[in-house]
Amino acid sequence: MMNSLNSILIEGNLTRDPVLSSTPKGTAVCTFSLASNRFYRQEEESKREVSFFDIETWAKLAEACGENLKKGRGVRVVGRLKQDRWVDSEGKSQYRVKIVAEHVEFRPDFRTPADGDENQTEDAEVTEHAAVEAAEGVEAEVALPF
Repeated sequence: MMNSLNSILIEGNLTRDPVLSSTPKGTAVCTFSLASNRFYRQEEESKREVSFFDIETWAKLAEACGENLKKGRGVRVVGRLKQDRWVDSEGKSQYRVKIVAEHVEFRPDFRTPADGDENQTEDAEVTEHAAVEAAEGVEAEVALPF
């Protein structure tokens, strides 16, 4: 049996701080929302379309996202689409599509150092580098059955 192709690449900014939790067996899960902008022209006028996506990460990648991401931070996410389906209390079928991330690239954090803390920018770069390494380690651990 062979899997169908299900892959997505998306860039955007977090709309809220990530939520880090764990399953009953102790596996880390991190969720966050992403806003992605699309700019286009229509009849000589520039337009902007914003789409919002729910992202879910697991294990070491979830830990790295929970520790390093904040509202407004830019990310590039590579993952797959997953559809959750359920029947609500009124008996109606419901569904939601989310992105399960297999790789998250943290975009540079351009915030200025607060309260004269000149080391904040350097610390952010070190933290970002460590988080990217952790995310890449998770990517290597994810075995896709092709």
